[in-house]
Amino acid sequence: MKIFDFLGMAIRSLLANKLRSALTMLGMIIGVGAVIVLMSVGAGLQNMITSTFEELGTNLLNVQPTNPDAPGIFGTLYGASQASLTMNDAEAMSRIRSVTVVAPTNENFVKLIAGNEDTTSVIHGSTPGYQQAFGYTIASGQFFTERHIARKDTVVVLGSKVAEDLFGSNDPIGQKVKIKDKWFTVIGVLEPKGVGFFGFSLDEVAVTPITTYQARLFSQKTPSGEDAVQSIAVQLASAGVIDEAKEDIENLLRKRHRIAEDKDDDFSVVSMEQMLGEFETITLALTVFLGLIGAISLLVGSIGIMNIMLVSVTERTREIGLRKAIGAKRRDILMQFLLEAAMLSLVGGAIGLTFAWVTAWGISQIDLGGFTISAVVSPFIVIVAISVSVFIGLASGIYPAMRAARLNPIEALRYG
Repeated sequence: MKIFDFLGMAIRSLLANKLRSALTMLGMIIGVGAVIVLMSVGAGLQNMITSTFEELGTNLLNVQPTNPDAPGIFGTLYGASQASLTMNDAEAMSRIRSVTVVAPTNENFVKLIAGNEDTTSVIHGSTPGYQQAFGYTIASGQFFTERHIARKDTVVVLGSKVAEDLFGSNDPIGQKVKIKDKWFTVIGVLEPKGVGFFGFSLDEVAVTPITTYQARLFSQKTPSGEDAVQSIAVQLASAGVIDEAKEDIENLLRKRHRIAEDKDDDFSVVSMEQMLGEFETITLALTVFLGLIGAISLLVGSIGIMNIMLVSVTERTREIGLRKAIGAKRRDILMQFLLEAAMLSLVGGAIGLTFAWVTAWGISQIDLGGFTISAVVSPFIVIVAISVSVFIGLASGIYPAMRAARLNPIEALRYG
């Protein structure tokens, strides 16, 4: 028999038991849909992180304090408590030949109050270099200057979302904002930048001179009594000098911090490319994990196909005996049942794909306070999911098909 004959017989057999076929496909529909949706969410997160790093640029280094006594990533996580970086460190870095901008930055969360309105935002204490290093532009007013830094002026530049929350459509320039019971004058508003890492809005930010931050808001000292800096963004002349600049900064800081040759650094210098690689590793692991969760549904669906095919073999024993009696060979019976299993999984996978596309589109439309997850249904994910569903269908149908093919025609005709 030709393959088209087997295919026709498989379709007729499945249509003869519509409800059973539909219930069997349900497991594949849910399984394929879950795999595609979950992996698409992971891919969307990865794309969001990549675009954020690309916006910052590849010629940016980030210097952070680390705990030399803590292993690996824990050294960075607990590094802020070490308070090893200072404004003098930042000033010394600015004199390195390949460095164009240095932006020492401290941050914390605060409540900002203006009249009857209030909002919670992250506040950054930094220098004028902050604007260039992190790619912000001024929408109205101005950014603070070195003069504000020197005088520790109580001035603040608001992100667009913070300005909108506090002042609505009114002009915030010149207005007063209370931060930790101290009044700050709004001198500028930043252009919108959208969403950054893991849903954090880059527009829910307030920036004040770092000297003001240290003296009037959050004071943190190094062991030597100097004002501590939580991180230092270093912008370079080009991406081609990253390795050279990293080495220069490391040598400079080791010398300034008097670190012996046999001792570990109390700081880390990380490029945007390195950070992107680390985040991509994390999101890849997350995507694989989400895919494995969805794969459990596929496994359940495959068990359902196997069970239904076994029931089908039992119910159609006389039919199989009759076919073998009139000349059907083992491979004919085997092919028929394998095609039925493959059709169930393929149609179920196709419906699951449609369901996944609609669900992914719906997820992309959800606004979580300015944060949206762009679920990306890539061709690779679709091909993998459909291929796996067909493979599972064939694998699930092998045992029932072999069992049907091995039936003795005489005993099969006597069955029932």
